Amino acid sequence: MGTIAGGAIVGHVPTLMVDEPVRRRLGGGDDTTLIDGFRTLRQRLDEAEVDAIVLVDTHWFTTSEHIVAGQPHHRGLYTSEELPIVIRDLAYDYPGMPELAQRVQDIGRADGHRVLNAKSEAIAHHYPTLNVVHHLQWDKPVLSTGICQTADDQDFLGFGASIAKAIEAGDQRVAILGSGGMSHRFWPLREFLDHSSYDPSHVRTPEARAFDERMVGHMLDGRHADIIDAWPDYRQFAPEGKFGHYLTVAGALGGRSWTDKGEQLSNYENSYGTGQVHVWFPTTT
Repeated sequence: MGTIAGGAIVGHVPTLMVDEPVRRRLGGGDDTTLIDGFRTLRQRLDEAEVDAIVLVDTHWFTTSEHIVAGQPHHRGLYTSEELPIVIRDLAYDYPGMPELAQRVQDIGRADGHRVLNAKSEAIAHHYPTLNVVHHLQWDKPVLSTGICQTADDQDFLGFGASIAKAIEAGDQRVAILGSGGMSHRFWPLREFLDHSSYDPSHVRTPEARAFDERMVGHMLDGRHADIIDAWPDYRQFAPEGKFGHYLTVAGALGGRSWTDKGEQLSNYENSYGTGQVHVWFPTTT
């Protein structure tokens, strides 16, 4: 029987992919804590004896269904269409999870969700997946899933629950990672470079920062039902991917009944107006 051995919410900001001197220059002398946070997360994955990860990618927007990347292997070079000056010719090479992808489709559909196992080699290569794989130095199997932009909170929670059933029907210890930020509004172009500091005082508005910090506090306290209840109000601050990455993780780990407390692995940081953090959720299984 397969097991979900842990979950996490992780940042994937493009500046993670530049050299440390550049990161420190952008941070006014400080480096982002997300780098060390990834090292700690890898330790947690190893301690939990994780065989594979499911990774919810907030840049892989779909429209008419939830999609999983069912390729047996992922290999190639990636250049970001959003920020090619930062991420270009990034080599990636890691195994996929075709059997789990097929179970997610079959179980998801049986549960009444619109789910597609997409097997094309040209799909699901986005930096919320690739940056995380890179910094975790992960060469074990990965299954990426998209964010359906027409879905709501109940859709994401339900999809996560179907992913959990699909994992349990296998024989691996799997962690499910939601790769995305908190509030997600950037500074306007003419002000953009004035806000490269990682200090959270540069998050787009004080109200967005306060709501982010409230949600992180709930994560650390294991108050996931409160986060789910707050989702409609949180939407005014444009959480990345509709916060579908968190909701999918929550659905997989028990939905409103989930009470595992998070361990914060990075500071709560700014990235050009957006809120970023790593939080690891160990499970009791």
